[in-house]
Amino acid sequence: WPAFAEGPAELMGRAVLVAADGGHEGGLGGHPELDQTVAEEARAMLDAGRTGVLAIGADGRLCGEPLRVLVESSVPPPRMIVFGAIDFASALVRIGKFLGYHVTVCDARPVFATKNRFPDADEIVVDWPHRYLESTEVDGRTVLCVLTHDAKFDVPLLELALKLPVAYVGAMGSRRTHEDRNRRLREVGVTDLELARLRSPIGLDLGARSPEETALSIAAEIVADRRGGSGAALTGAHIPIHHDGTDVVAGRIGVVA
Repeated sequence: WPAFAEGPAELMGRAVLVAADGGHEGGLGGHPELDQTVAEEARAMLDAGRTGVLAIGADGRLCGEPLRVLVESSVPPPRMIVFGAIDFASALVRIGKFLGYHVTVCDARPVFATKNRFPDADEIVVDWPHRYLESTEVDGRTVLCVLTHDAKFDVPLLELALKLPVAYVGAMGSRRTHEDRNRRLREVGVTDLELARLRSPIGLDLGARSPEETALSIAAEIVADRRGGSGAALTGAHIPIHHDGTDVVAGRIGVVA
């Protein structure tokens, strides 16, 4: 991902190659802390496929006289695929778009999977969920949210999803539904190691009730999983506010300058 800097003349035209494991090559030629800070801050944008400007102090701090760093991404945004065109899905689509995902809604029932019901979705697919997942392209940034709450859809879908190298697989349902679903998945050969990847019941414990609150709890879990956060309250906790992002998908790189 090429980028351009606006700041001291001696830093112009320099670049940093950002690797997925947190390392970087090259440098802007300024303060020793500058390259590391630029790499850490840019990585989140590159992972989301976003282009934008970072304002970073020339000494590497996130305050002070800023050095403007333009991060230009040439990769598409990550995908969020929402299976199940239920009322809760509409709120999740909106928050997925807010987080920068390319959002697809998939449901086998054409009466529910319509653009009128999901105007914010990038794509509406009428197909059996597992069949669509077999035919579509996913990667290590893709998040799969299963809201169908129906074994005839959930089991074949999750049997496939839990074998794919995606970032997140979550499924909605009560704890009773979760236990029944796990039993059915084991019966079709899903291993305990694969089941350990499943976030179910989906979302963090926020006491959510409404579709919007539930969508927020799901989004919070996705962000925590993506960035290595614990989901714990920061008040009184001796944990980092910003994580180093070393859990970002291996093999993805970016260039900032």
